[in-house]
Amino acid sequence: MRTRILLVPKKTRRMYTAFIAVIIALFVISTLSTDFDAFTLIGKSNAIWQFISEDFIPPKLPSESKVYDIFEGVLVTLALAMSSTTLAAILAFFTALFGSEQVSPYPFAARFVRSFATFLRNIPTLVWAFILFSSLGIGTGVGFAALLITSYAFMCRAFIETMEDVSDDCCESLMAVGASFPQRVFQAIVPSCVIGFISWYLYCLEVNIRASTIVGMVGGGGIGLVLFSYIKTFQYGISCSIIMVIAVMVIAVDQITGAIRRELSK
Repeated sequence: MRTRILLVPKKTRRMYTAFIAVIIALFVISTLSTDFDAFTLIGKSNAIWQFISEDFIPPKLPSESKVYDIFEGVLVTLALAMSSTTLAAILAFFTALFGSEQVSPYPFAARFVRSFATFLRNIPTLVWAFILFSSLGIGTGVGFAALLITSYAFMCRAFIETMEDVSDDCCESLMAVGASFPQRVFQAIVPSCVIGFISWYLYCLEVNIRASTIVGMVGGGGIGLVLFSYIKTFQYGISCSIIMVIAVMVIAVDQITGAIRRELSK
């Protein structure tokens, strides 16, 4: 008599089955409550592909003056992402020093700092852009401020977690010999966490390159605003060219930052 050997334990299979059943149930409930019909979307997919193939493809080359506007928009987008990420990293570093219980000279304030950063992080960048748009108007100031807020909140939490991974022995030994707070920071925290800080900074820069394009479409300036102006005037061929430029820009930044992170991790 052959014995059947299960590659996956029964308990694990039941857990997977229950998980899939819950996902299906949530999908059905969501579609019924929102009147979303997946079959209608599938039935109209031909119209979507027809619109893309006839209006967007092939991409059209803009005139010489418009090429300058696109190039300027790319530079503004890169500048927005770089400047907002850099300033956010500096602010997040000093804030994170008070958000880590093992580093902060005021451990009771750590929970407040974490809660504040979590609150800011849970509001999407696009929402911040709409909020700031009402007060600052259209321009790069909106994009910079929106990216700065979300980047600051994200890196603040990331830097806190990085500091928490530092061995307590190093900080305790410096405290035992009477080291001051700045001495503990620059003799223990910075040397141990600098690679982690740089990695999180590069990751946030990648995210902001993409986010700055979306923020630009709602008035934040840069290549996103240029793209939205062409879409609004039904110049879809030129819009396709701009989308391809954005894709190349994002891929290039991802490759560069990824290579730097790999070198740092060696």
